[in-house]
Amino acid sequence: MTEVTALRAEPAPATPEYARTIGALWRNAVAARRFQPAYLVESNGRWQPMSWRDAGRRVDEYANGLLALGIRKGDSFGILARTTVEWAFFDFALALVGAVTAPVYASSTAAECAHVLGHSDAVGVLVEDEAQFATIEETRRELPALEHVLKFDDLAAVAARGRAFAAENPRALADAEAAISEDDLYTYIYTSGTTGPPKGCMIRHRNYYAMAAMIDELEDFLVAGDTVLLYLPLAHNFGRLIHLAGAYAGFTVAFCPDPYAVVAALEEVRPTVFPSVPRLYEKMHTAVLSRLDEAGGLRGRLSSWALEVGRRAAPLRKEGRPLPAGLALQHRIADRLVFSKVRRRLGGRLRLAVSGGAPLSPEIAEFFYAMGILVLEGYGLTECTTAATVNRPARFEFGTVGPALPGVELRLADDGELLIRSETVFAGYLKDEAATAEVLLEDGWLASGDVARIDDGGFVRITDRKKDILVTAGGKNVAPQNLENALKASRHVSQALVVGDRRPYVVALVALDEAEIAKWRTAGGEDVEALVQGIVDDVNARRSRFEQVKRFAIIPREFSQEEGEVTPTLKLKRRVCEQHFAAEIDRLYAESAGSAESA
Repeated sequence: MTEVTALRAEPAPATPEYARTIGALWRNAVAARRFQPAYLVESNGRWQPMSWRDAGRRVDEYANGLLALGIRKGDSFGILARTTVEWAFFDFALALVGAVTAPVYASSTAAECAHVLGHSDAVGVLVEDEAQFATIEETRRELPALEHVLKFDDLAAVAARGRAFAAENPRALADAEAAISEDDLYTYIYTSGTTGPPKGCMIRHRNYYAMAAMIDELEDFLVAGDTVLLYLPLAHNFGRLIHLAGAYAGFTVAFCPDPYAVVAALEEVRPTVFPSVPRLYEKMHTAVLSRLDEAGGLRGRLSSWALEVGRRAAPLRKEGRPLPAGLALQHRIADRLVFSKVRRRLGGRLRLAVSGGAPLSPEIAEFFYAMGILVLEGYGLTECTTAATVNRPARFEFGTVGPALPGVELRLADDGELLIRSETVFAGYLKDEAATAEVLLEDGWLASGDVARIDDGGFVRITDRKKDILVTAGGKNVAPQNLENALKASRHVSQALVVGDRRPYVVALVALDEAEIAKWRTAGGEDVEALVQGIVDDVNARRSRFEQVKRFAIIPREFSQEEGEVTPTLKLKRRVCEQHFAAEIDRLYAESAGSAESA
């Protein structure tokens, strides 16, 4: 790893702390006397540090450049790019002038880009490269409000124009900032669109400021001195929060624009905190299990023994109780010979990992904890500006999404739907009063659309999306995500989709992990159907009869974003998946008509 030299940020005039705007958040960050870098940026194979002072200068230049282009308060401006420092700087610059950022996922099609930019009436868009420029050009005629299409290569000219503008108009940027209130809109974040066209969530400055400020009341969660590796898309609220929280709390953000480079980046950056969606932890879980299984002979027996030791020690460690002398000695040996090597693959300094955006299997969280890697799961939605609950380093329960965040109120509706009230609840859906009225209830409560349980300790368990609950022909309610997570806990299963709404029983579509299946075949495995049947039987053994998967089909490929079957954060678009694999689903019911037991 490139050694990072501490850089001192020079003080600059600060915005009063009571001004809860993203501009104020940024000004206070630059003005603070912080000794570690603001950012780590990969360039030519080396991770280079960037000081807060240099970052502040760049943002000011872009902000003045935007003013020179005629961008003003209330204008919508898109960003179509991967997770990069340029994205972050341009977002802060837009916030300083009062424009509203309209992020677009870097993987979006021309039609998806046109929807976000057209629906938000964007006057401009920043794109990363020529390919994305061409994507915008495909639908330029459908976007009459779009005046400016800038590429990353144009940012140097924008900065130069900003310097000239500032020299001629020294008060312009300060005046623009002064005109922004905390109730003004900061961004439109478009929902993933699992059941229809994405809706634009209107999020105020104070919503995201309050979200970032919650860090102050979360002990040892994200703190100054941390280094966070960020690969999550900044068009998604989880990645956006980390980007803003870094400036608020003063930790270093290392941007990794390529999700496929994350494994290498973990070893090079050596982060102390790693936020991710469950899919990556599932892949890591599979890879670690595979390596442990491949270690034959003495090494294999040692790995199995170490994992068992870790599992026996885990409950005591979780409760903060000392390990008995014999177990403590075994745990030290297991850690030195096995667990430390796994942690080294994650950089060796990982203090905690955070999972959000979709449910994480408790078996996977427990597996990592046995090896000394704490994965904390949280829960939220775009409509409450990212998060409403999260497990804490000193207070966590696997299988839950943790207790409510500071300042967040929770209650359950009569049908079990989780309701949320906090400063972070959004202003509504852009141009959609009817949809807004469905989720913004009386007295400031937000209807989450998720069914949950809250235990006596305040820990929340999300059982499923309200709209995703399957109601079998026998009238039984089944939460598909619970079954899907249990199936994916096997390293041989890459993805699973559970079906059964208005059907006589529950079935599953299973996508296999081809690499793991190849290893299994090399080791002598022959009957894939029997392998999957065993996995299904293990899952069914812990379920009521009406919840059990009666039949399954192995599909020939994974659900993919290219086919429109998963969102950019890798959630399944259930209706699309069911449509694309309708023939396989119909066969599962037709082949067993009259022979399978109805639920």
